[in-house]
Amino acid sequence: MQNDNPNAERYIAIARACLKAINDTAKNSGDREQKIQAVYQAIDSAFQAEFADYRQSVAIMATVLERIASGELDGDKAADLARKTLDQQPDNTRKAMMH
Repeated sequence: MQNDNPNAERYIAIARACLKAINDTAKNSGDREQKIQAVYQAIDSAFQAEFADYRQSVAIMATVLERIASGELDGDKAADLARKTLDQQPDNTRKAMMH
């Protein structure tokens, strides 16, 4: 993966979680299906953790858009609210591609 990829750290964190789960399940005796589920769970947990900021940002932006769409705000107030919302977004959600 290219070092300039904005998601490189996310991919690496997810890959590490997967490898750890695979290594942990390889060491343990047990049902193959349980091992597979443990790896799937590790992937899901890592994915959820890495994209928590995106989900929070989307929720905030949806609330702001609902306020703007309600018609309560004039054009200037709506634009000001939109700017303030964008300014408050975490850096890792601003310009990073999702995939």
